[in-house]
Amino acid sequence: MLMYNEDIKGFFSSREELNMPDYLTLEYYLECVGDIETALAHFCSEQSTAQWKRVGIDEDFRPRYAAMVIGLDVLGELPQLSYSVPHSETGKIHACRVTIAHPHRNFGPKLPNLISAVCGEGVYFTPGVPVVKLLDIGFPQEFLSAFDGPKFGIAGIRDLLKAYNRPIFFGVVKPNIGLSPEHFGEIAFQSWLGGLDIAKDDEMLADVEWSTLADRSCELGKARIRAEKETGEPKVYLANITDEVDQLINQHDIAVKNGANALLINALPVGLSAVRMLAKHTKVPLIGHFPFIAAFSRMEKFGVHSRVMTKLQRLAGLDSIIMPGFGSRMMTAEEEVRDNIQECLQEFGHIRPSLPVPGGSDSALTLEAVYRKVGSVDFGFVPGRGVFGHPMGPKAGASSIRQAWDAIEKGLSLDEYAIGRPELMAMVAVENAKKQHS
Repeated sequence: MLMYNEDIKGFFSSREELNMPDYLTLEYYLECVGDIETALAHFCSEQSTAQWKRVGIDEDFRPRYAAMVIGLDVLGELPQLSYSVPHSETGKIHACRVTIAHPHRNFGPKLPNLISAVCGEGVYFTPGVPVVKLLDIGFPQEFLSAFDGPKFGIAGIRDLLKAYNRPIFFGVVKPNIGLSPEHFGEIAFQSWLGGLDIAKDDEMLADVEWSTLADRSCELGKARIRAEKETGEPKVYLANITDEVDQLINQHDIAVKNGANALLINALPVGLSAVRMLAKHTKVPLIGHFPFIAAFSRMEKFGVHSRVMTKLQRLAGLDSIIMPGFGSRMMTAEEEVRDNIQECLQEFGHIRPSLPVPGGSDSALTLEAVYRKVGSVDFGFVPGRGVFGHPMGPKAGASSIRQAWDAIEKGLSLDEYAIGRPELMAMVAVENAKKQHS
């Protein structure tokens, strides 16, 4: 729609002029081509009232339904766009940090409709704004009140495991693809004996012909009970039920009946609405994994910041959220990892905290660094090969994790504490050998 000067003003306001409980607040990084205010007016119009009156009728839908700019920080002029995005506009290019107030009456407490508005066609196809990154969403209490959030949260997971005042120790059973249910169950059993709290399916292992969810959950359910009897500690089998949406409830019921006492779901591939549906139905904690998120979050100045997806996963009802961690393999800035951890833990109305699980190539050798960076014991630690690739086997691998935590609690170095503890000593020896050959 053609914008005149008087039209542009209708898309600018302030917090003082608006009833903010009626609005979400959206933080964007934008690169605008040409006149900044014209570009921002189009940006607001395209995500809300693309046409704000009928032809021949004296009316204006903008005061009630328009997204509006309530904050603008022009960061500077750029010689060119950060990315070569095709666009038809000409003029100077400016980088901007923009705060938008978007009336949630436009979509209601429905996650698919919310996402369609704030990072949909209108946002990424606005004239004069070829580079866009959604950085954050702020929710008023009125909007949050329609959501249940996590059913268990951190406290519920701790109660399930009777594990307090320490991290929760996960392990991704390896080999992650190819094991029969029987072999998978035996490896998980050994890791539980060594001290893991949670043995989990890989996010890529679901219901397949050679390891059906029914068979695998039955084997793991029995192995879990054996491990609990031998160790005297509660254990969790985390079964991956990611599937077509119309199969999720059935997969939940099969896995839980067979002894899975937590469930893994790849949140973005199945959709946040599916997660929300499952959270209402579930009898056990739901733990989310991060496939598909990096595809639109990794670029620094384009897409959607991963903190937005973490916040939406918590809102949808995930009790724990696995995310890219601090290891270099995960290609995620430390600040971004911290942002995502904070999104799990910070006050969010009545919504329970989710347990953050930053992961990626971890082992007993990295536990202290992760703990110091998180800044509390409220996190999950999720090695894979750091447990199941241990030279003495998965039981020893899990023991090395628990020994590393004991060393942290006692204020001792791993080298000191490994003396007389062959499981931890083996990991320290591997690390020392790497240093000698580097």
